[in-house]
Amino acid sequence: MFGIGPSLSKKGCPYDNAVAEATYKIMKTEFVNQMNFQSLCHLEVELYDYVNWFNKHRIHGRLGYMTPAQYRQEALKKTV
Repeated sequence: MFGIGPSLSKKGCPYDNAVAEATYKIMKTEFVNQMNFQSLCHLEVELYDYVNWFNKHRIHGRLGYMTPAQYRQEALKKTV
């Protein structure tokens, strides 16, 4: 649908990126499976909103219960 193809890698491929695959699973669970997109434009708008929410508002336990944006800011403070 919408001309979007599946991932090129196969299950068990040693070149898979585990972090990306975990992110895709979260996106499918929290975003894709909860929506019914009416058009490609609708998908683009909703995806933009989801990514913004995911990076700037959704806290992550692995990041010390900070958002990715907050975590990145803290990491940059430590390297400067």
